[in-house]
Amino acid sequence: MVVNPDHPSFRDYPNVLKAAAPGVVLIRVESRGAVDIDRALSHYTNGAVDGLFLADDVTLAGNSDVRARVIEFAREQHLPSASPSPTYARDGGLLSYGVDLVDIFRRAATYVDRILRGAKPSDLPVQLPTKYELVLNLKTAKALGLTVPPNLLATADEVIE
Repeated sequence: MVVNPDHPSFRDYPNVLKAAAPGVVLIRVESRGAVDIDRALSHYTNGAVDGLFLADDVTLAGNSDVRARVIEFAREQHLPSASPSPTYARDGGLLSYGVDLVDIFRRAATYVDRILRGAKPSDLPVQLPTKYELVLNLKTAKALGLTVPPNLLATADEVIE
């Protein structure tokens, strides 16, 4: 997994992923974006990894140049790759699974309304995401020689053919 070590949200990412996928060995590779993405990706050229996960950080998956470089690299190395950012799969990565940001922004509007009507922000409860989005890129799956299980296709929010 490629993460930005300067982003506090990703400090616990490896532990969360390990808990979600016990038995999967995660190798944490740090990158601060365009300045060192090629150095970070060089960790994946030894054939010892089975896939690549790109954290959804503004300097990584959120940066179109870095995102494009990672997608190109994954294709060159014949690695399945994923990211929480739906743009990642739409741009050619194998898949993305993450929080539906449109839903988050829509729900934030109710908080703005409540604050404008006099509610104190400190009195409003913290809300966790309730909607997630799975985007599958079948073109990339085919290029990698992967068959996507029908039940995964059926649950995808978006399938790119």
